Amino acid sequence: MARQRVRAVDGVSLSIDAGQVAGLVGESGSGKTTLGLAITRLIPEPPAVIRAGQILFDGRDLLRLDRRELSRVRGGRVAYVFQEPSTSLNPVMTIGRQLMETIEFHTPHRGPAARRWALEWLGRVGIPAPAERLGAYPHELSGGMKQRVMIAMAAASRPALLVADEPTTALDVTLERQIVALLKRLQQELELSVLVISHSVHLVKQLADRLAVMWQGRIVEEGPTAQILSQPAHDYTKRLLAAQPRVAALEGS
Repeated sequence: MARQRVRAVDGVSLSIDAGQVAGLVGESGSGKTTLGLAITRLIPEPPAVIRAGQILFDGRDLLRLDRRELSRVRGGRVAYVFQEPSTSLNPVMTIGRQLMETIEFHTPHRGPAARRWALEWLGRVGIPAPAERLGAYPHELSGGMKQRVMIAMAAASRPALLVADEPTTALDVTLERQIVALLKRLQQELELSVLVISHSVHLVKQLADRLAVMWQGRIVEEGPTAQILSQPAHDYTKRLLAAQPRVAALEGS
């Protein structure tokens, strides 16, 4: 039986300026994560196929880079924070080894210098006793700490663009507030461009200057965050906003 092709993302155009934070929101299955993975060329090809278009970064089309060139850009100039750190971290490698491998591949730091850089970044993302955590395995860390490690791995190479896909998934309100504050601080300190992907409008509006709303593989509305939230134009945007739960504790923080 022939496999049925699904057009997960169709005709999408999205741009992010230097130093800008853009938000991408939509319900589950709308194509948000597929778009984020396609932008960073992390989507498995095959079975996925990018049939047309361009992914322009620093004037280069990422679709035209060979494997070696792409590996230098991805994780270096463009970094990705996955929505589930428990499945993204290698369970049989220490946190320190994983972080140092990323640092050694994407920065000039090697050996003891890479270890010092890893320690610095664990501290910068709020990991207590970073020297002890270098020898820890992922299962020994809480969900919030694993997400901080993922952010450290993404930011340690000082990328130009950071894609954060549901960065507070499965975290309670207090931890969500802390991760939001951490992303805000790093964005300002590193002058990052950031794409925040989430089903939660409440989360995205705390970070994003501009907002794009995705539905059935297409972006149906885009503009300044405050404008879209106060004057949504598309029916789907109106329904999405109406369906959002109130998070008073988070909004009032």
